[in-house]
Amino acid sequence: MRVVLLLLAFFWHGTAIAQEQPVSTPNDAAIVAVMERAVDDFIRPGYRNFFQASAVLDEAMRNLCSAPSQGNLAQARDAFKTTIGTWSQIEILRVGPAIEGHRFERILYYPDRKSIGLKQVQGLLAKPDPAATTVEGLAGKSVAVQGLGALEFLLYGTGADELAQPPAGFRCQYGAAIARNIHDIAHELSDAWDDPDGIARDWKTPGQQNPEFRNAQEAMTALLGVLVHGAEAARDQRIESFYRGPDRTAFPKQALFWRSGNTWVMLSGNLAGLQALYDSSRMADLVPNDSLGTRDSIHFLINAMQNTITTLNPDIETALADSAQRGKLDYLLLSSKDLILRFNDEFGGAIGLAAGFSFSDGD
Repeated sequence: MRVVLLLLAFFWHGTAIAQEQPVSTPNDAAIVAVMERAVDDFIRPGYRNFFQASAVLDEAMRNLCSAPSQGNLAQARDAFKTTIGTWSQIEILRVGPAIEGHRFERILYYPDRKSIGLKQVQGLLAKPDPAATTVEGLAGKSVAVQGLGALEFLLYGTGADELAQPPAGFRCQYGAAIARNIHDIAHELSDAWDDPDGIARDWKTPGQQNPEFRNAQEAMTALLGVLVHGAEAARDQRIESFYRGPDRTAFPKQALFWRSGNTWVMLSGNLAGLQALYDSSRMADLVPNDSLGTRDSIHFLINAMQNTITTLNPDIETALADSAQRGKLDYLLLSSKDLILRFNDEFGGAIGLAAGFSFSDGD
């Protein structure tokens, strides 16, 4: 209760700050500088990191299939964890090349409330289709069987132990095709943002002839929208997908990556991505006389959430069965909602976007 009261006090203090924050619209040059830093210091490195991690995953899965063993299975699982960690940070950028060609869903099909992906993967394992062992063959199948969610079941789901026993069968070959597919998509995304005549240029040079942003204000609104939507997704898809509060029924097996114990890896990565984008772009520099603590309040909140995450049991069922752990989840729920308000109302209001502006409503 004391933690909740402290949080509520912090929340209301943040609301007061948002109301008192001086409003001033940043000049175009300052906004363009922020967009340049967002691209060069967060987006491009983020996709490169994902590409590099996916290369290791691709190699680990091929090694596992060529020489099945407990050691190679452990390495494949480690590479999987690293890959989802890097993806979780750049995943907040749900715009541009990531949403073209269904790349986003092909990397991670989630939420999957009706377990469509699981049923389709289990169907393939029950009745192996050789097409699923090649990237070309996977391209013709549902996005639900192409990405990280499907690969998690292959590495950790029922029957996963067979991956360590020679000879390598359909399960491993299918997993290797998924890893290669993810690697290829990561390569496409990295190349798209590294193209000097591509979307990176459009993000850096808003103007009337720009297909992305007609002016600097549109660009700034879009970038702030990335933060707001990212914070919303962290709450909705990483917590509320399985836990909605003390008086609601919990569904531990609806948590993303509950089998592998990587649920909190994804949430932590999403928060790290939000903070990295906010910091590397130096968006807070746009706030006039940053004396009211906009930057510090956001840092404080994200750091407090990250510290809480480190104390949570990776076994979701065990965590939900413990009252102290559920209390920490309650704290994360409240904090995640507060984070949305801090980005949307406090920061958005301070740079000239009206407080209460709702990105999620498309206003």
